[in-house]
Amino acid sequence: MATPENKVKKQVKKILDDLGAYHFSPMTAGFGRSGVPDIIACYKGRFIGIECKAGKNEPTLLQKHNIREIQRNKGLAIVVNEDNIEALLTLVKEIE
Repeated sequence: MATPENKVKKQVKKILDDLGAYHFSPMTAGFGRSGVPDIIACYKGRFIGIECKAGKNEPTLLQKHNIREIQRNKGLAIVVNEDNIEALLTLVKEIE
């Protein structure tokens, strides 16, 4: 059974696939770095970190820190949910 957050991730991956963007979902599972966005993408030479949330859920402090670090380093980072998924398309269009 797909969770609400997994449904958002699926929509994001479809958008990225349709654009032909490179992307993957890092798995921490105790071995990776905690707080990394759910989906890491590269589109037309730009790094994009995408944190997926369901409903009114907010990123953790560590996730917010990672988003700020990505942005500080001139990468793109966004938090998306069911209500603002079109914000990802707006962000990508800025790259074009």
